[in-house]
Amino acid sequence: MALPNLNSVKIVIVGLGYVGLPLATRLAGHFQIVGFDVDLLRISQLQSGHDRTYECTTDELAAANLTLTSDPAQIKDADVYIVTVPTPVDVSNKPDLGAVLLASGVVGSSLKKNAIVVFESTVYPGVTENICGPALEDASGMISGVDFYLGYSPERINPGDKLRTVDQITKVVAGQTPEVSAFLMRLYGKLTNGNVFQAKDIKTAEAAKVIENAQRDINIAFINEVSMIFSQMGIQTQDVLEAARTKWNFLNFTPGLVGGHCIGIDPYYLAHAARELGHHPEVVLAGRKINDDMAAFLTRQVNQQLEKSQMGGNPARILVLGLTFKENVPDLRNSKVFDFIRGLRNLGHSVDVHDPLANSAEAKKLYGCDLLDSLEEAIGYDCLVGAVPHDQYLTLDTFDIARILKVGGLLADFKGIWRGLEKPDHFTRWEL
Repeated sequence: MALPNLNSVKIVIVGLGYVGLPLATRLAGHFQIVGFDVDLLRISQLQSGHDRTYECTTDELAAANLTLTSDPAQIKDADVYIVTVPTPVDVSNKPDLGAVLLASGVVGSSLKKNAIVVFESTVYPGVTENICGPALEDASGMISGVDFYLGYSPERINPGDKLRTVDQITKVVAGQTPEVSAFLMRLYGKLTNGNVFQAKDIKTAEAAKVIENAQRDINIAFINEVSMIFSQMGIQTQDVLEAARTKWNFLNFTPGLVGGHCIGIDPYYLAHAARELGHHPEVVLAGRKINDDMAAFLTRQVNQQLEKSQMGGNPARILVLGLTFKENVPDLRNSKVFDFIRGLRNLGHSVDVHDPLANSAEAKKLYGCDLLDSLEEAIGYDCLVGAVPHDQYLTLDTFDIARILKVGGLLADFKGIWRGLEKPDHFTRWEL
């Protein structure tokens, strides 16, 4: 088999989101890179130096020797294609491989002989070889494993994390043949200074990725469940965790809403694969159910606290801080904060929302949610909810909170944002 020459390789990154863009900019320091995305606005923004995901700075984009395009004609005849498109679930929580299949069609129509197609998108074991491979064959008229080759290298991007970037982590790789695996070891090794692990085969690499996030989901589900128990006992979970962390092998997970495009999605891919084999994945789905139910639990808790307060069960005016799925990132996809907001509104409460990172138009489109422009005019609320611990909210002090809340108002803190803040007598506080 005649694999590409690593010294003169041309690589196309398909999908320039949280995963693809950082990968493209860093690989551009070693190889000829073309970044492709079907989103014309995304390409235009990147060409002007703006990354709306905040994963890459303007300087990083300017410094990268990177061609950006939405024109399929510009990605023909590359040596390596790396696919980093989203893999969400549908309304029934079943895998939605639409973007992967679309990308496979675009890549397949551009393939030359002996090219390598690497998938980084999270999938269940078998998707790369049994679904993407045939899609590439259909689009190219060539044969997988003979005319072109498959690879898999699971993405491990942690949105908003400036320390564990794609060039500072261990990359897992697997190829369709030993020769392809060896090639990918050298290619990704350029990026990570040799910090690459070769999985046994593609299915093993796919499985490793899907259990990474499923494991985290299950651990968070345990903490969420005990927080539900402790709330009935009048115990604050954060206080319990402070004590438990003093044991050397205690796993440091915290309670909260679990959304986003990884932890809240990937376990369903594993569950789907298990069901296809006739196995009911009890632990995986139990964790998902607990975490999916967390928004409703928090709605009940806040409503109960309001009933105990001077509100006495009357409709309250509530301000929620944070709408994105995670702190210090602008990503609104699969945000469970809105489930909480919807629950409060269904109970008759009036809810305003502020988020300094979220895009207002996107919030309106996804959730029909209007965002406050600033907190300067946010005054006289019956309840203030700390839902997402963005850095801006960490700086709020007692004076700020006293300005936002009415006398006797409720401060509901989901993530321990203001644990160290001395509580004035004129408002009450509830922590998860």
